[in-house]
Amino acid sequence: MQARIRQACLFAAVALGLVVVFASSTLAQSSNSTIGTWKVNLAKSTYAAGTAPKSGVFTVTAAGEGFKVTVDAVTSNGTAQHWGFTANYDGKDNPITGNCPYGDAVASTRIDANTTKNIYKKGGTVTVTQTHVVSKDGKTDTVTNTSTNGEGKIVSTVRVYDKQ
Repeated sequence: MQARIRQACLFAAVALGLVVVFASSTLAQSSNSTIGTWKVNLAKSTYAAGTAPKSGVFTVTAAGEGFKVTVDAVTSNGTAQHWGFTANYDGKDNPITGNCPYGDAVASTRIDANTTKNIYKKGGTVTVTQTHVVSKDGKTDTVTNTSTNGEGKIVSTVRVYDKQ
């Protein structure tokens, strides 16, 4: 009889532990306002003349305690881009796979509940600083990219994405 009681208590403790782990993981991911699929709204976005892409979609999914980003775009000249990375909001460099135009590594940080920052690098040198601001209603993500062009001038683009 005591063995059954111990077995039942052990089962209950394990089940409760799993519930707590699952709930805390779900809560942590639900607080990530960027989770979802986002499509560029070209009419609301701002690009330098002739540089607007033909299309752009990115998806953010939960990945452990962090997140995974996958980007699919077609540039103004018709070049297909497919790239992505997995990261935490800890400011550490993470490798980028695919044909990312920004570089080969990215470091991500969370500024507040709706604002994140990505620092892209190529060979250790910063190429693009990107800030995401998700609207309070969670329906739009305004992405500002700041970089330096070949003439040493600061260039910014503002892209607005609609949640799908």
